[in-house]
Amino acid sequence: MPLKLSLKPDERVIIGGAVIQNGKRHTEFYIENNVPILREKDILPEVDADTPARRIYFALQLMYIDADNRQSHIESFFTLAHDLMEAAPSTRQLILKICEQVTVSCFYHALKTARTLIDYEKELITHVDPVRSDL
Repeated sequence: MPLKLSLKPDERVIIGGAVIQNGKRHTEFYIENNVPILREKDILPEVDADTPARRIYFALQLMYIDADNRQSHIESFFTLAHDLMEAAPSTRQLILKICEQVTVSCFYHALKTARTLIDYEKELITHVDPVRSDL
């Protein structure tokens, strides 16, 4: 069954590694094969990968959309995941869940779990440094 994708005016989406930007009108189309898809709200630009959890998310994002270099992204992810668990042991359960998802190639689900990790990291940073509550 095809996936119906509706794009708002000027919205971007990554489909199979190609960045596509919609025009000035609302658009609907159908994806009839299995390809990685990321909507604009789920895309993290590299410049915004400025915390450990966001760097993990960015590595997962690359893993999901860049199959040609997936092994390199997986290696980066596991290094980042190890470093974060060492620095913040309370992230261990979330990171282990993401690792399991990566191990079975469920990259999109790993991205969703990484969103939870980013939210948790935000709580930790805000608790430790109330001045940085803008993260």
